[in-house]
Amino acid sequence: MTRVYVVGYHQSKFGKLGDVSLERMFHDAIVPLLETSGAKPDAVDTTSVAALCAPLLSDQTLISGLVAMIPGFAGKPIENVENACASGGQAIVNTIARLKAGMADVGVACGIEKMRDAEGKADGKKTGAALGTASHPAQRPGREYVFPHLFAEIMKRYMDEHGVTEAELAHVPVVHYANANKNPLAQMQKVKVTHADVTASKYLIPGLPLKLYECSQISDGYAAALLCNDEGLKKLGIGRDKAVEIAGFAQRTDPLNLAVRDDILKPSGAYAAVDAAYAMAGISAKDVSFAEVHDCFGIMGAMSAEIIRKAEYGRGAKYYAEGRASLDGECPINTSGGLIAKGHPIGATGVAMVGWAYQQLMGKVPAELQVKNPHNAVTFNIGGPICASVVTVLRRA
Repeated sequence: MTRVYVVGYHQSKFGKLGDVSLERMFHDAIVPLLETSGAKPDAVDTTSVAALCAPLLSDQTLISGLVAMIPGFAGKPIENVENACASGGQAIVNTIARLKAGMADVGVACGIEKMRDAEGKADGKKTGAALGTASHPAQRPGREYVFPHLFAEIMKRYMDEHGVTEAELAHVPVVHYANANKNPLAQMQKVKVTHADVTASKYLIPGLPLKLYECSQISDGYAAALLCNDEGLKKLGIGRDKAVEIAGFAQRTDPLNLAVRDDILKPSGAYAAVDAAYAMAGISAKDVSFAEVHDCFGIMGAMSAEIIRKAEYGRGAKYYAEGRASLDGECPINTSGGLIAKGHPIGATGVAMVGWAYQQLMGKVPAELQVKNPHNAVTFNIGGPICASVVTVLRRA
């Protein structure tokens, strides 16, 4: 089967980008990506872009037309994708599919999000309402901030079913903040968070265990990856020694309405996506050196350790508490800082996961964050209440 590679990556610092338009963000994501990769716009055959909140926070649909404003991109096949917080991952998967099908040899996957105003301020209620549209209508009444409420309920259920404490789950953000402190592009790079800080931070939903430091950020940001197949490597003049292969990938979707699901702590679609990606790559979880996962809330860091099959079911929190997800642990998770501390510009998130994995495998991350002798990496990007799941497996070509 045709192989697909990541051969370039570029992103902004996540957090506050100030007074910048969506059009400019796409330009600043894609033009430097091509320049640093030595690629010309005419080499790009297909482009997939994501910006989930653009219609609701920036009054902008048809974002593909903004990409066509970039010199050399007019008249090219460009699509916008939307799969909630997995939109960036979906852009990656759609690009892979075209490259494998022979419909293109070189592709760009790009995600952006503008979630703060020109002064860097965030309207929590407006943003919460926008993100809440990725939930089922039945789950919205009585939940002012839909997703913090839903994941707080999932957190409580996890604690009750597995006998896990808040103190054990508090290790998740501590690990990710510590990594973000070493990542110059992370939104929370300068914020130090201890275990005591997490456990003492305020509860968000009355009667439920979710706390402030266990939540991801409201972020501006962009990320773009350059992908190609073997023919694309020839066209770009790039050797395999400068490429990372996407050896496996999968996308699965579970029902949006949580009322019809009895598997929320063990989401069947998410597990199926991981298993399919591992099978395509010809590996198992024991072969994975590090992971980038969707820690929109701390509970998802713990559950993700289980979903990627590094931790046994119900032991994801303990995996963190025992240091096995830390930088020097068995499988470092979210060495970028993750959504909790690196930032969560929705459309860019899934692209950034793949981009960081590419940089880790190529030895391009800050030295303090470099995983020793990495072989295989897995990324796990979700949308909605563990509804859409996108998984990739990457390794040095």
